[in-house]
Amino acid sequence: MIIFGTSGYLYQLAILMLTCPRCGNPAAQTVRKYVTKFTLFFVPLFPITTRWTIQCTFCGREQEVSKEWAEQSQAQAAGAPAYGQAQQTYQHSGA
Repeated sequence: MIIFGTSGYLYQLAILMLTCPRCGNPAAQTVRKYVTKFTLFFVPLFPITTRWTIQCTFCGREQEVSKEWAEQSQAQAAGAPAYGQAQQTYQHSGA
C-alpha cells in the first residue's frame, strides 16, 4: 500500500505599509507565498504549485502578484524605514 497526497504550506514573506486599492486605507499588507507539495507517506517531497499574494489587513482583500514583485517587496521590507514613514500604492497588472 502506497500513501500519497498533497500538503499546503503558507509562508509570510513581508509586511508592507501600502494604500489598498480596494478600501483606500493605508494599512499593513502581508506578502505571502503559498506552496503545495507532493507527499509520499506523509513526507513532503517536492513543490507542485507555488503562488504569491498580497493581503490587506484592513479589508482582507487578497490579490495574486508575480514572483518578481513579491521578491522585490521582500527585499524592500528588509531595508524599510520605521513603521509609518514609507507608504505607497501598489498597482499590479496581469497574472
